[in-house]
Amino acid sequence: MSHPGSTLILIMAIAVLAPLLAYAVGRRIPVPLVIFEILLGILVGPDVLDWARPDALIDGLSQLGLAMLIFLAGYEIEFGKVRGDTLRRSVWAWVAALGLGLATGVLLGGGYTKGVFIGVALTSTALGTVLPVLRDAGELHGRFGSVVMAFGAVGEFGPIIAMSLLLSGRGAGESTAVLAVFAALTAGAVLWAMRPRPPWFSTVIARTLHSSGQFAVRFVFLLLALMLGASTALGLDVLLGAFAAGLITRLVLTGAAPEAGPEILAKVEGVGFGFLVPVFFVVTGIEFDLHSLLEGGRTLLLLPVFLLLFLVVRGGPVWFLAPRDLGRRDRGGLVLYGSTALPLVVAITTIGVDDKEMTAGEAAALVGAGMLSVLIFPLLALRLRARAGGKALPTETAGGSESW
Repeated sequence: MSHPGSTLILIMAIAVLAPLLAYAVGRRIPVPLVIFEILLGILVGPDVLDWARPDALIDGLSQLGLAMLIFLAGYEIEFGKVRGDTLRRSVWAWVAALGLGLATGVLLGGGYTKGVFIGVALTSTALGTVLPVLRDAGELHGRFGSVVMAFGAVGEFGPIIAMSLLLSGRGAGESTAVLAVFAALTAGAVLWAMRPRPPWFSTVIARTLHSSGQFAVRFVFLLLALMLGASTALGLDVLLGAFAAGLITRLVLTGAAPEAGPEILAKVEGVGFGFLVPVFFVVTGIEFDLHSLLEGGRTLLLLPVFLLLFLVVRGGPVWFLAPRDLGRRDRGGLVLYGSTALPLVVAITTIGVDDKEMTAGEAAALVGAGMLSVLIFPLLALRLRARAGGKALPTETAGGSESW
């Protein structure tokens, strides 16, 4: 049994151990860090060693970790690259996936409400998990990385919107009105962010960047808090606010401190990936209902079914609507990256269980499939791209509707 305070110590010990294991295993096969964090969380959790049990403090830090993960995913979006024909294709691919997901979810769940939870989860993309893989492979800022970013951004943002519309408990008209208000607030913030900052703003950033003042870092977290507060006040999922905060922060730093921007981001990532995000993934493992999954029967069977459905529901439309300049291997890599899902799956299933619309076993099967997708799909995508030679894709010309 765990003792007060020991769970946080165990979580931080796992946060230190996980990169060491990832480094050791990575010499033979690259395994995403998140897998070790979740698996070690399961190991110390109630269903195995029973050394750790979350409390109010741990749950709060975990929620902040999820918000930070989505915030950093929003920050990674480069507006100059996510646009035009590629953006339109990514939107339509997600809309098609939502239709397939809802139909599949209703059939599997045996009812509309449970079907919505399952269906929306099947349309998500773990952009925050995929981007580090692309970054480490040196493909994040090339044409292929930009396409993955566009499809992944919609796969991250779309389910959040769907959750706000379909899982809020409001009527369609009221939900649309609330989203419109949030969209107006976000648009106003974006317009403000794109305005030139006064000279003193850049000066204060430069003078406090290496001091205890840390004005830029504090300002970033203020923006995050404001957007989280706005989404909460409107009764929307906080992930929507976190994603919007990431988009706005990039615009502010690009305009006010283009040279210091990367260093500021590194500091924010240090807080995120060094502390809060690992807490979220380790707690995901601790709270994973391994007992319900291993009881067998329908629950255990659902795990491979959900894993396959990630490829069919999310990956199928991506394959058919991928940009025309992608070859078959690049298209396959895009499908695999786009079908990788976990953080939003955890968030959606947690809501489903709390609302008593999903059983613990169904949630465990979905999260387990998400974990396997994070473990398997990026590795397959890397191998597929390596066989293709990882060649840079040609830049779209004016006739291709966008420039890169």
